[in-house]
Amino acid sequence: MSAMNIPAVSAAEQEIEKLMTLHPKGFDLSLDRIRRLLEVLENPHRKLPPVIHIAGTNGKGSATAFCSALLEAAGLAVHVHTSPHLVNWHERYRIGVKGGRSQIVEDEMFAEALQRVAAANAGQTITVFEILTAVTFLLFSEQPADAVILEVGLGGRFDATNVVERPAVSVIMPISLDHQPYLGDRVELIAAEKAGIMKRGCPVVIGKQEYSPALDVLVESAERLSCPMAVYGQDFSAHEEFGRLIYQDEFGLADLPLPRLPGRHQIANAAAAIRAVKAAGFVLTDAMIEKAMATVEWPGRLQRLTEGRLLELAPKDAEIWVDGGHNPGAGEVIAEAMAGLEERRARPLYLVTGMINTKDPVGYFRAFADIAEHVFTVPIRGSDAGLDPVALAESAFDAGLVAEPAGSVAEALAEIVRRQLPEAVPPRILIGGSLYLVGNVLADNGTPPK
Repeated sequence: MSAMNIPAVSAAEQEIEKLMTLHPKGFDLSLDRIRRLLEVLENPHRKLPPVIHIAGTNGKGSATAFCSALLEAAGLAVHVHTSPHLVNWHERYRIGVKGGRSQIVEDEMFAEALQRVAAANAGQTITVFEILTAVTFLLFSEQPADAVILEVGLGGRFDATNVVERPAVSVIMPISLDHQPYLGDRVELIAAEKAGIMKRGCPVVIGKQEYSPALDVLVESAERLSCPMAVYGQDFSAHEEFGRLIYQDEFGLADLPLPRLPGRHQIANAAAAIRAVKAAGFVLTDAMIEKAMATVEWPGRLQRLTEGRLLELAPKDAEIWVDGGHNPGAGEVIAEAMAGLEERRARPLYLVTGMINTKDPVGYFRAFADIAEHVFTVPIRGSDAGLDPVALAESAFDAGLVAEPAGSVAEALAEIVRRQLPEAVPPRILIGGSLYLVGNVLADNGTPPK
């Protein structure tokens, strides 16, 4: 079922609304409640096919997408859990299909699982995220599949997904500062939280790390737990050469097409996924990897809008990109990707940005200081944590950018149109700063994830 086929009045979303009124929003980092609930449900998390468990500050969604594409290229059925969603809650649960792509969960199946989990919880104190995670395990244990890809929601050690006792592989993607109130204000502390998904004796793959203190913590954790370990840049690596992706590990070298996902950072993300799938015990041929690089999809992450209502509001022939990256580390890789596009075809770059109040907007904007022409800051619909556009514009100014608030994305696009001179080069517009904003944009554009 595609997101386009989710009913306007979704039974599952009605169930989630009920849960939101009964239970607290946000996170309460502990595993006691989820374990109690799973015990009542007869421990579905112990009845899963091999699990690839993925944590990280940035890149874990891309790694999830690559792992899914790789396993599906091998003809396997793969259940996929991601967090958060962009437009509909259903996106968090993709049910594996043998010989095809996983499909967003059917509304009826999702609603029924929510009802069963809520009944099992019997009104006890719990967060909605924990209930939704229990739904993940229930759905994935009852539908046949060859593998599960499980993305961590927040942190690792106390994330509700971390009840999986023997993952086929634990994957730690790049770590940088984010969610400091929950995880700590130094990369070493955040790395220690992410390392919490490692399990004694189970394989670990460590993706490319920009900060050596984070890498040191991850390696020490894996060694302490006697985990077979593969580290990017040491045990496996990848680089671009003559427009191809060259991947190498202890099993050999592969000359592959560049991944379909744009941005140089996706080369390292793809490498981590390839090594993770191998570490989980699955056989990959070069033909399978080539197919995965050509078919991988990850909505809302450096996604170019090629159709939809928003294109009609932008200047003629403008490029519109959306990306949900929202921390300084994400800002750096997105800015690098925009700079790469600029090298190939020069266009003035406009940012249309909305953020929530737990982020570091100055750190995010700083990455764009030398490449962005102008910033329009906008509110986020559907989140009570959105930063005021005036305050966000001040943060952009503090980072060295010219910025002004706008009432909406549509209003920002109209202002860009107004500034466009008749003979000017059509602009490149990046809408982002929050997955919530990207969800708003995809919904308004009429192109939700499928």
